Amino acid sequence: MHFSKSGYAFTLLLCSASLLPASTSAAGSAPAAPVKGPSVEGITEYRLPNGLKVLLFPDASKPTVTVNVTYLVGSRHENYGETGMAHLLEHMLFKGAPKNRSIPQQFADRGMEYNGTTSYDRTNYYEVFQAGGDNLKWALDMEADRMVNSFVAKKDLDSEMTVVRNEYESGENSPFEVLLKRMQSVAYDWHSYGRSTIGNRSDIENVKIENLQAFYRTYYQPDNAVLLVAGKFDPAQTLAWISKTFGAIPKPKRKLPPFWTVEPTQDGERAFTVRRKGDIQIVALGYKIPAALHDDSDALAFMSEILNDTPNGRLHKALVETGKAAQVFSFGQTGYAPGLQLIGAVVKAGQPIEPVREELIAAVEGFAKTPPSEDEMERVRRNVGNSIEKALNDPQKVGVALSEQIALGDWRLLFLGRDSLAKVTPQQVAKAAAHYLRRDNRTVGSFLPEDEPQRAEITAAPSIEKVMQDFKGKENTLVSEVFDPSQANILKRTELKTIGGLKLALLTKKNRGETVSVNLRLHWGDEKNQFGKATVAAAVNHMLTRGTSKYSRAQLADAMEKLKMSGNVYQFDTTRSHLADALRLAAHVLKEPAFDAAEFEQLRQQWLVGVEASRNEPQVLATTALAKHYNNYPKGDVRYALNTDEQIEAIKALTLDQLKAYHREFYGASHGELAVVGDFDSAALQAVVAEEFGNWASKPDYARILSVNVERPPLHASINAPDKENGFYAAQVNIDMNTEDADFVALELANYILGEGGLKSRLMDRIRQKDGLSYGGGSSLSVSDVDRASNLGISAIAAPQNLKKLEQAIHEEVARALKDGFTAAEVAGAKSGMLQQRIQNRSQDNVLAGGWANFLYLNRTYAWSQAYEDKLKALTPAQVNAAFRKAVDLNKLSVVVAGDQAKAK
Repeated sequence: MHFSKSGYAFTLLLCSASLLPASTSAAGSAPAAPVKGPSVEGITEYRLPNGLKVLLFPDASKPTVTVNVTYLVGSRHENYGETGMAHLLEHMLFKGAPKNRSIPQQFADRGMEYNGTTSYDRTNYYEVFQAGGDNLKWALDMEADRMVNSFVAKKDLDSEMTVVRNEYESGENSPFEVLLKRMQSVAYDWHSYGRSTIGNRSDIENVKIENLQAFYRTYYQPDNAVLLVAGKFDPAQTLAWISKTFGAIPKPKRKLPPFWTVEPTQDGERAFTVRRKGDIQIVALGYKIPAALHDDSDALAFMSEILNDTPNGRLHKALVETGKAAQVFSFGQTGYAPGLQLIGAVVKAGQPIEPVREELIAAVEGFAKTPPSEDEMERVRRNVGNSIEKALNDPQKVGVALSEQIALGDWRLLFLGRDSLAKVTPQQVAKAAAHYLRRDNRTVGSFLPEDEPQRAEITAAPSIEKVMQDFKGKENTLVSEVFDPSQANILKRTELKTIGGLKLALLTKKNRGETVSVNLRLHWGDEKNQFGKATVAAAVNHMLTRGTSKYSRAQLADAMEKLKMSGNVYQFDTTRSHLADALRLAAHVLKEPAFDAAEFEQLRQQWLVGVEASRNEPQVLATTALAKHYNNYPKGDVRYALNTDEQIEAIKALTLDQLKAYHREFYGASHGELAVVGDFDSAALQAVVAEEFGNWASKPDYARILSVNVERPPLHASINAPDKENGFYAAQVNIDMNTEDADFVALELANYILGEGGLKSRLMDRIRQKDGLSYGGGSSLSVSDVDRASNLGISAIAAPQNLKKLEQAIHEEVARALKDGFTAAEVAGAKSGMLQQRIQNRSQDNVLAGGWANFLYLNRTYAWSQAYEDKLKALTPAQVNAAFRKAVDLNKLSVVVAGDQAKAK
């Protein structure tokens, strides 16, 4: 398939926020000059003598840099007994190398966002960080170091294996993920695409360190990797650094193992059933389809979108609008080799599933009988084109997204795919659907002997050279300004206005692609007039985009796409030329929802399915119990904590008349904030705001609804969650504080060190890095701006049999922090990480707009943000420890643990 993989092909990315280690040696030969390759729309390719391919994408519009390394190895390269090894090795690459022994700590100290992902054909590692300083030089040196020198040590495997196993167990809680894994294994006979990237549990538990090291030495080499640097950097200096670091790695002498397995043509329909405890039903169909470079790939991608789109898709209209299913899906799971087209529906528990299965098969395999209309084709072209355009407007996203094209052989496939959209015809789509979406190529059904089976032969894809031979890239015409995200510059550049009941913050800047971000917040009602209306208010909000007085739901979705609106009516991105019409459309949606009866019933059923599906999830059980424990409001109060049964009761009791009355009574713009950041004309925008919102008034009284913490005895509860492979730990202690308190900034820094700072936080270092009990966890500090109802929360996942150990480890780490305090080094590292993250956040227009909207609500400006950072920089370890000890009392900590108690024994 030539489209942007991010827009079409579905790949299971088993993300890991921390993965680690390996061993090997890098030589120090003198670097040779890189050879320049093709250049397309601002991205230029270079090749080092050792085989490393380098892509440079300079863009100074944001003060950030993304470094992404893609290795052309994934789960399809694993051998017998080694399933999950590529993903496990991804984890190990974060465990350190000789010059970088604490990579997660180094990331945290530099405030870097980072991750690694593994799919069938590739593994990638990336970090996003503040431009300037030595961040880029350090990142390049670190990536070169761990490319060939990672420890991949037995001691690290012993602890990380249990973390990956816990990630596996977490996936086993999901009905969809379990169903997808079974679909793969049943649909394939021989090809390794039939194995989930996460691997088999026994392989994860028993893989030998020697196998892992051999896998690392074979595939983690410069001639099997592509390095991409995107963002604000000096290309010449960066290329020199790359030549010095990566260029010193010798070209490997080994030859990569050949991959020769070809999946035979399927010769009959197949079926399987997964029987597990759960609260929803899913029916899925799988059809073998060709590799992503095949000529039919684009046509099949169009077919998938036409089936899957909500609310315009054929399956949505056939199954969801008729009430037979709550949700539908369709996506291609393919890549370097032939893959699967997966199509299905989610059905509410208790409803008949056979009619859904039959209608699903009829709709899919009858697709070719009704070739796509031009409207359907244009909708796909527009949606995909918009998606690619948005990605290209953000070098940070392009840096990671290109990993998928790189895995297929050439990064320029992203641009080729975009340029090929207009060439796909309805006839091609119908022909491809007729060839592959057929009975004997279907997984679901029974084996039936037949003299003339309807087999789907899958021909070989052309070579990458043939695919790219006539491609010519476009010139890079998108420009932007270099924007300084300091608070002083933000204040200088922002206009503060008031129009009607709205406070406005308007920050104009020249953006790549003329993009602009809008953040609108409206407030109405008070504690009394909102009593008993929380679910009604939520339902009204959900119904806004399901049709208006002028548009059906489908027409409204199309109208928003045409205006390049991504997001919702309150928070969306668009472009300069579409901003005025987008804001008018948002106002129209807010003022004139249709409240269509059929859409209302769809919403109610989808809502009920979603709530019921989570009923027995350990996380929901634990957090609900904790919320109920701290609840101090009567039922009907908007602050009241609802459990699952109460949510279902409230949803079932909703009526359309209630929604209409709520909207008529409360909606308006008498109180609110509007922040707009990006490429726009301020005067023209203000005129639209005055026209659409200036006289739109809310009728009832408005007052902020404040919360109050009430003293509660500490709770310690254990909840049984039968047949769940993963458990959940949740804890909370209430704190009397708000953001104006002297201790607030110090407590935020303490929380960052304790559990919010990622893998090298105290909690994650203990429960993941050292003890190997949990894949994910941490702490969160919720401090109010307008009242004093604040709290510190701690949560983590673990296998049921490890929940007691997890609870003990967390208790010990909190107790250690209270007793011994946080060190000067920890405080300094946390300061650095928090400050750099804040700069990166302010460089994102949508985050900046959201920040302005919040400050306007609180009668603050970004001067408050500057004062916060001044306080942060001045903090001493003594102040941080004093604030933590003042706020946190282990004797008042409430803990709820949910898991399968039988497995725990």
